[in-house]
Amino acid sequence: MATTPSVEVSGSVALLEALLTEGVDTIFGYPGGAIMPIYDALYDYKEKLNHILVRHEQGGIHAGQGYARTSGKVGVVFATSGPGATNLVTGLADAQIDSTPLVCITGQVFAHLLGTDAFQETDVINITTPVTKWNYQVTDANEIPEAIAKAFYIAKSGRPGPVLIDITKNAQIQKFEYKGYEPCNHIRSYRPKPIVRKEYVAQAAELINSAKKPFVLFGQGVILGSAEQEFKAFIEKSGIPSAWTVLGAGAIPTDHPLNVGMLGMHGNYGPNVLTNECDVLIAIGMRFDDRVTGRLDKYAKQAKVIHLDIDPAEIDKNVKSTVPVWGDCKETLPMLTELIVPNDHSAWLAKFAEYTKAEVEQVIDAELNPTEGEMTMGEVINQLNKLTNGEAIIVTDVGQHQMVACRYAQLNKTRSNVTSGGLGTMGFALPAAIGAKFGAQDRTVVAVIGDGGFQMTLQELGTIMQSGVDVKIMILNNRFLGMVRQWQELFNERRYSFVDIQSPDFVRLASAYGIAGKIVNEREELQGALKEMLDHKGSFLLEVMVTKENNVFPMVPQGCSVSEIRLK
Repeated sequence: MATTPSVEVSGSVALLEALLTEGVDTIFGYPGGAIMPIYDALYDYKEKLNHILVRHEQGGIHAGQGYARTSGKVGVVFATSGPGATNLVTGLADAQIDSTPLVCITGQVFAHLLGTDAFQETDVINITTPVTKWNYQVTDANEIPEAIAKAFYIAKSGRPGPVLIDITKNAQIQKFEYKGYEPCNHIRSYRPKPIVRKEYVAQAAELINSAKKPFVLFGQGVILGSAEQEFKAFIEKSGIPSAWTVLGAGAIPTDHPLNVGMLGMHGNYGPNVLTNECDVLIAIGMRFDDRVTGRLDKYAKQAKVIHLDIDPAEIDKNVKSTVPVWGDCKETLPMLTELIVPNDHSAWLAKFAEYTKAEVEQVIDAELNPTEGEMTMGEVINQLNKLTNGEAIIVTDVGQHQMVACRYAQLNKTRSNVTSGGLGTMGFALPAAIGAKFGAQDRTVVAVIGDGGFQMTLQELGTIMQSGVDVKIMILNNRFLGMVRQWQELFNERRYSFVDIQSPDFVRLASAYGIAGKIVNEREELQGALKEMLDHKGSFLLEVMVTKENNVFPMVPQGCSVSEIRLK
């Protein structure tokens, strides 16, 4: 048996070679003392690996998330020890709850200094254990190839998630006999995909075939499993109305005739009310988050529930299923589609249309097509749709603008909606939009951000300036922390407590970073300004002054059932 020839390299070089073998092309990072040997090795890899110097490690990890979400690849992030590593924690938590594949490499102090409270030493493994899918500390260079191989396999397989590898400085410097890099495709104690049980698929098909009012809820699992076509085939054969979670948006085009709208607290009227009238509820790649279900003791109690999910931990966690269908939906959906009979639920679909009509009359028309008063967030998104034709990637921050954009943005393609779903991280959008553009360089990327969230990570304008990345930034400025203000208005008797936020001159701020910009105060200027932003070569910041005290409706108040949704 021939032995693999070895070559002596440092741990840092072995790491970079591993990244190349895994197909990595872009790294988001920030150097520092404990990761300096890796950055020294990176000096010789400038032609092969594109390193984007961010302005803060949180910006780096959100950029990694944006890259992963639009490219479908693993996002890679570098940070140093101590504060560099702890600055990743918010992004790790965000990626964990939203199932985003990341591999984060942190430098660490020399192994002999571990536990001594050395300069910039923190116990990053124990700090990040609750917010990573897997983490591991490397203290010997010989471990690096296998640790990185496991990291990529775990991050991208099964239900994806963030992985952190902490490498001590001595392991980065240490020379060892490197025998090449082998990607990992199996770990003995880890089963990324549960075994599909065909009898459950058959039971699910039986329930669907006999249903009079079936209803599909689809989430990001469809997108993560690259099962968009399989999903489309399933709903078109079955004729079942389908509604999406915030992270499921775009899995089928917004204007698909069976796409009946958005679920959840600020979702559409029909999908929420009719959840409590359907007879079979089919959940595909979604986890029954509290913002989707409202009060669980009043959620779809009349319905038989079929739950398709790759993560067995999600089945029966919040909503008890009648038939659990474990497995990757790319595998389980075609099996289900084969067993169902072609059907037409037009009478049931018409009921959704009735609710849509009421919502258009009472909410949507005034939000999208106002003719007087200050501009609304909805009309800005509506005008944007007309110019992008639903082809752009929309990256949103967190708050009222996020809900408005998710409700009204036209999405014709998958991987077009990038937002912080489960964690609700303000400051996410600007760095995530940078990563999103690097992950999909042939597409227009528009970041829709509130005046509050923008100020949490605005330093990443420096990343745009230095990298030259083309991101369109749209700040919807209502001079408030809008979502908190809305709750204070509705549930705290308008006791506005510390939500009146002042902002700098955003256009001049962008100008300081060499980024073109414009402010719009009048409705008549809006369309021209949006067109100028989209047509501009390079990044552009457009600040749109919108009405101060507009509320996002419909709304399911906290502690209420989905059928108690308010239109005003």
